[in-house]
Formats: sequence, structure tokens, C-alpha cells
Amino acid sequence: MVPKSEKRFIRLNLITIVVTLILILAGAVVRSTGSGMGCPDWPKCFDQYVPPTSVDQLPKDYKQKYVAGRLAKNERFAKLLDKMGKSNLADSIRHDQTISVPESFNVANTWTEYINRLAGVTTGFLLIAVAGFSLIYRKSAKRIIILSIFNLFVVVIQAWLGSIVVSTNLTAWVVTVHMLLALVLLAVLVYTYYYAQTLYKVDTVVISKVFWLKVLILVSLILSVLQIVLGTEVREAIDAVSKSLLYQERNTWIGKIGDIFSYHRDLAIGVVVLNAFIYQFVMNKFGGKATELKLGNSIVLVLLVQIASGILLSTFALPPAAQVVHLVFSTVLFTLQFYLYLLVYRTSTYNQ
Repeated sequence: MVPKSEKRFIRLNLITIVVTLILILAGAVVRSTGSGMGCPDWPKCFDQYVPPTSVDQLPKDYKQKYVAGRLAKNERFAKLLDKMGKSNLADSIRHDQTISVPESFNVANTWTEYINRLAGVTTGFLLIAVAGFSLIYRKSAKRIIILSIFNLFVVVIQAWLGSIVVSTNLTAWVVTVHMLLALVLLAVLVYTYYYAQTLYKVDTVVISKVFWLKVLILVSLILSVLQIVLGTEVREAIDAVSKSLLYQERNTWIGKIGDIFSYHRDLAIGVVVLNAFIYQFVMNKFGGKATELKLGNSIVLVLLVQIASGILLSTFALPPAAQVVHLVFSTVLFTLQFYLYLLVYRTSTYNQ
């Protein structure tokens, strides 16, 4: 019997997972609409908690002011990279001329980015609540407390990195690290949800061994993360091409980014094939209403959406809506795969 306090934690944890995915959705909308620099400062937006709706509400020298602020913050970040032995990265930031280019005010971009930040703040408060509620496990499952507190440190780093994303004018590798940290947040939340859910449950038992299924799911997880990283790099390459062409000739952008798109596409095919094998394994070993089978069905649906959105992106010159769907469902796929791995990892067999 699960105590009511633990049920509240499980429910709050699940809500936080959903809100984190919504945050990733908001970030995807920001990227697809080019609103990343809609707020040139951080954590406020044009020095205001509620951003302006008209350029008349801004000081005349706002462009120079925020460029100067970005350059100062970037110099501090570059010095930190120097101390970490990453002098090449530090120099690339110091000599990136795009950082000193002022951004013009655009009310749509500003409010798109502001809503993204509100989603981030909401996620932060929920993570604090999860950490607070996790204290009920101080006698039964201390790892839930440790991981929930760990996530607070991750979200602080994520918030700081968000400010660096803005100050460096969306530098590619910073955006990629920002995305990977979001996956870390998700993974920890999924694990604490799983562990709290199964604390009072007996391990699932199947007739045949599931060692190779565990291996396949783990490999699929790794490939999914690589796909997300490659997808982020594809997006950054497209941004560079689009700027060089003054955002014209949209149908030529993919053809101009080089082999990285081919790698991304080919790896996607590999992910689909691998997950087909995984689904077959799951169907053979888990029947009826097993959670593992339901997750397998969900993964298939997500993959179908991913395939459809990928085809739309490559065929119809990168429609923004397809970009959002593609990114969000890649993180949903990662979430489902990780939860399936946790469930299968705990599965026992009769012949052990």
C-alpha cells in the first residue's frame, strides 16, 4: 500500500516531467521562430519583469546598452573557459563578431522568448517542490532525495547557461549543452518517478531472459541522444546558411549544410530499425496490459510522428511547425525509451 504522501510525490513528479516537456516545446517554438534573442538580457527582458510591447517603451540607446552588457558577460564566461583549459572555445567567443551586432526590437519575438522563460521559471519552482516533497523518503529511499536535490543544481546551471545562450547570441555548442542538460533533468525526473512507483511493487517476471532487450534499449537510448545532438547541429548549420543568404532561397538551405544532414538522416533510419527490433522483443516477452507493451506502442507512435515530421522538413523547406514537432517528439522518444529501459532492467526470469 502506497502512503498518501508518496502518492502526492509521484503525482507532482509526473506533473514536473510534463511541464519540462512543455518547456522544451516552448524552447522549440523559440528556435523555429528565430526568437532566441527576443530578450537581449537575462533574467529580465529589456530590464523589465513584464516585457515591452512597443519600441517606444525602450531607451534610445537600448541596442548599444545590451550589446555592451553581453560583451562584458561573455568576457567573464571566456575567462572561466580559460581556467577550465578551454582556451580555443574562449577565443572563439571573444572573436565572434555576431555577438556585437545589436538586435532590433520585435514584439512577437520578445513575447515568444518571454513565455519560454515563464515556462522555465515554472519548471524551476516545480523542481524545488519535488525536492521538498522527496524528504518523505528519508527512511525508505534516500536516492530519491539525493537525485531530486541534484536536479536543483542542474536547473541552476541550466538557468545560468540560458543566460550564456543569450549573451553569446546562440553560439552553437552552448545551445547543444543547454539541450543536453534538459535531457539530464528529464532523465533524473523519470528515474525518481519510476523508483517511487516501483518501491512497493514486486519485480516483473518473464519466462525468457531479457539481456539482449536491455542492450538494445540502451543502444537505442544512446543513439537517440546522438540524434538530438546532431539535430541541434543541423539546426545551427541551417541558421548559418540562412543568414548568409539573407533568409532567402529557403528551399536550398538543406543542400548547403554539407554531410551533417546525411548523418542525421542515416542515423534516424538506424534508430527506426533498432526500435522495430525492440518492439518485436517487447511483444514477445510482455503481453496483455503490461506497461512495457504500452510503452512499446507509444514509442512506435512517436517514431511515426518523427518520420512524418522529418519528411516534411526535408521536402517542404523546413516549415517551422514541423521543426517544433520534430524536436519535441525526439525528447518524448528519449523519455519513453528511458522509462522502458528502467522497467526492463528490473525484469527477472524464471530460469535465472
